[in-house]
Order: sequence, then structure tokens, then C-alpha cells
Amino acid sequence: MSYYDSLETRDPAVREADLMDKLRRQLAHAKQASTYYAHVLAGIDPAACDSRQALAALPLTRKRELIELQKATPPFGGLNALAKGEVRRVFASPGPIFELQGAEVDHWRMVRALYAAGFRRGELIHNCFSYHFTPGAFLMEGGARKLGCAVFPGGVGQTEQQVQAMVNLRPDGYVGTPSFLKLIIDKADELGADISSLRKALVSGEALPGVTRTCLAERGIVVRQCYATADIGAIAYESEIDAGMVVEEDLLLEIVRPGTGDPVPAGEVGEVVVTTFNRDYPLIRFATGDLSALLPGMSACGRTNQRLKGWLGRADQTTKIKGMFVHPEQVAEIQARFPEISRMRLVVDNPQAQDRMVLQCELEQAPDALVLRLREVLREQTKLRGEVAFVARGGLPNDGKVIEDRRVY
Repeated sequence: MSYYDSLETRDPAVREADLMDKLRRQLAHAKQASTYYAHVLAGIDPAACDSRQALAALPLTRKRELIELQKATPPFGGLNALAKGEVRRVFASPGPIFELQGAEVDHWRMVRALYAAGFRRGELIHNCFSYHFTPGAFLMEGGARKLGCAVFPGGVGQTEQQVQAMVNLRPDGYVGTPSFLKLIIDKADELGADISSLRKALVSGEALPGVTRTCLAERGIVVRQCYATADIGAIAYESEIDAGMVVEEDLLLEIVRPGTGDPVPAGEVGEVVVTTFNRDYPLIRFATGDLSALLPGMSACGRTNQRLKGWLGRADQTTKIKGMFVHPEQVAEIQARFPEISRMRLVVDNPQAQDRMVLQCELEQAPDALVLRLREVLREQTKLRGEVAFVARGGLPNDGKVIEDRRVY
């Protein structure tokens, strides 16, 4: 088995000590160099943040908050430590949310994901992520440059031209979405074109169905997935099929209960929260809005970092009920007032075309006084009337949902 470097096979205790040291230094840097974190971390001593418990006490910055933060302090909401004039590129993702590219060659830390997917120095990569507005293509460009690979900037669309470029250039592999790779292969078949030089692919940006992976494998293309975002870059990547995703070395990852900043037990689905060590754009406890869970044990490939189950949906389950928005944070506040209840879920449906909400609670026995109190707090938090129901402990699904919308229209 081959690894990009020895960091990937470190003793977990050694890795954790290194991450805590980096955390202290990054907090001090962000507090000094970023106007946003100077405010958010006011009163916090970076030197005292030397454990996961201390990290969990720090405030979250939610991805959905960036839109308003950036409107108030353009263009980056004050989160940037790099001056605007020193930024290499500025991108716009839907929202809009603006992201920067700093001076580092591999600003988004994609080199490990590419290496785990089989790419090696001297190879040619056909890049079919978008070069327009969003940073998708540049995530892969940076990793490829650090790895020592050449890149053909294919971008999106124009499948016939993509096929012709592959025929002429004979690239070793592909990066892009899995669905677009399938379109390229279908077009090549239609044209009778030979693109058999493609032997590997790193895909992201959408789900990879098992049938698509099998179809590509039958064409001799080994496919691996990467979980990345425009703001953070690589978060985790596949090294083996159906074995979860190995967490990137140069970040701190937490899984928290949606609507809170509280870490959940290993194996429980929650929101992915990431702290990066990027000096140009530090992100401290950045709540991605994505759901996932940590898998037990280590990867069979020999990499010793934590493993993510993969992308499991969205954590922001804000729902409009009878004209009122109800947020996961409100359900979390109700939960905090009733510690005897292990888990809650607000279920919304619409029998007889009328919105109804039921707060489902994991509790073996429920005295009448508790039911009445729960109804009162539910109304106090949401300004809406709702019912309360109880299930046995473990009776609610482990899917990260705290608001479930079952309405039929």
C-alpha cells in the first residue's frame, strides 16, 4: 500500500497532539489577523484551547450566516486574514457566498485525495469541474500542481469536444462529477472513439450510485469519491470502496447535534463541523450544513485517521409551518430544557390539508405534567400549537433529523 506521506499512518495519539497544537496557534492567528474572529474570540485564551472539550465550547460559524456577514463586511465577512489585494482569485458560489484562493499552491488540500485515487506525478488529468464562477476546478488544479500532474481544463459541457480531447491527449484520469463522466463515455461509444487511456477518476459534487461505479469499473476505470466544499476544500476522501471516507489530515472535524454545537457520540448522525488551519482564510468550528457520522475503527488501507460515513443529507431542516419558520435551533432549545429526554424530533404533516406538528420524544414513561410542560415550551419556542408523542429509547431513526416534514401536497 502506498501513501502520500507518513502523516497518514501516524499513531492517532500523535495526530491528536499535533492537531491540538495547531488549534492553539490557529486561534491566536485568527484572533489577531481576522476582524471577524477578533470579535468572535474576544475573551477566549487560545493557549487554553488544548482539548476537544475546549474546542466544543467555542462558538460555531454557520455556512448559511456567510451571506449576511459578507453583505455587512464585503467581500468575505471579515473572516479573511489575507488582505483583499493579496488574494489570488475570488469565487462566487450560489447564495451568493464568496470564497477566496490564497497563496498556497494547494489552497484546498486536495493532493491526498488525488493520491488515494491513484494519481501520480507526471500524469495528465482531464478536469471537468467548472472553471466558471465557482472554485470547483481550481480545487483539483491546486492538488494536481502539488502532486506534479498536468491538467487539461475541460470544464463542463461540450461532450463531443471532451471526447475528442481525450482521444488526442490520452489523459490518465478524470476529475469531475460521476454523471458527466458517464455522459462522456456514452458519447465516446456513440462516436466509436477510443478513450481507454482513462484508468482512474476522482469524483465529487454529487452522489455516486453503485450502478454508476460498477458501470465505470467495467470500462476499466477505478473511481474514488471525495467530500469537499468550496470554503473548506477537501474534508474526507475514499481510499477503498464502501469503506467510508478518510478524514483529511490538516483539519479538525466534529459531528454535532443539528441546531447546537454539541458533539454527538461516535456513530450518531449529526452536522459536520470543521476547523481549518488555512492561514489565509481561517475557519473555526465552521458548520457546513451537511450531515454525516463517524465510522468505528480504521480503514483497511492502513490510514489511521477518522472515517466519515459520507454525505447523508442537509442539517439545516428549517421548515415553514402555518406561515411560521421553525428552526432546528428551536428544537435544540426545547431538548436542553428536558435532559431526561434522550432525543427529540419535530414531525410535520398535513392531514385534511392542515399543517400539524408533533414533538416525538424518546422516553419510556411520560407523566401528564411533563406532557403539559412540553406543549407549553413547544408553543413558547415556535409560537405554534403542537402535540407531543413518546417512543421508547432508540425508537427514533439515527439520521440526524430534528425536523421531519411528511406533508403531502
